[in-house]
Amino acid sequence: MLEKLTENWILKLVSLTFAIVLWFFVMGERKLEVGFQVPLQLENIPVGLMVANEVPNLIDVRISGPRTVLMNLQPSDIRLAVDLKELQPGVTSFKRLEERLNIPSALKVTRLSPSFVDVKLERIRQKSVAVRPVFSGTPAPGYQLGAIQASPSTVSIEGAESELKDVPDVTTEPIEVEGVRESFTLMVPLQYPGRYSYLKNQQTAEVRVTIEPVTGADTAPALPVEAPLSSTPGRKQP
Repeated sequence: MLEKLTENWILKLVSLTFAIVLWFFVMGERKLEVGFQVPLQLENIPVGLMVANEVPNLIDVRISGPRTVLMNLQPSDIRLAVDLKELQPGVTSFKRLEERLNIPSALKVTRLSPSFVDVKLERIRQKSVAVRPVFSGTPAPGYQLGAIQASPSTVSIEGAESELKDVPDVTTEPIEVEGVRESFTLMVPLQYPGRYSYLKNQQTAEVRVTIEPVTGADTAPALPVEAPLSSTPGRKQP
């Protein structure tokens, strides 16, 4: 029995080695499919322009290929970049994003969502707009809002040209005046809900509120929630 097992042992050892190598090869070449979320990078945005539309931050990608290659592929190794160099203002559509993936040639992209992206570039502009104080509540009976002064009276906003043209002013957070009888000064945060523009420097304003007695308080009309700036030296009439 032992003699039969040892007979042609060299040939048997070679066959066993070949079988083991073939097994590893077959296992290594088994096809797999793996999903990744790949960050989308926008590169070389031209000077003086900005992206003025929603562009996805992540792209869902499914990749298939040999098991050995996929098992060694790390999410940090995959990169998807769109080059915006020398583009002009307007919308540019980037299709066939799979061709921009830096993956080994042995791998294949089976699914990509979204499969294309639109990038809208606009010129960056600045604009000076008025600060408009906003009020909540009404003063105590027999009193009303008098002169309103904001310092600074104007602020600069910066961003996409199309968005800035529709911005008339910047408001403060609501200033509570319910039941107030005396004048006061308050530092108030500014509110600016821009999507593709922002307050350039100033984030707050000092608002001086004058509270004065009402003549004929019993017939005085209710005060509005928002009060315009009163006439003050060096300021425009509302």
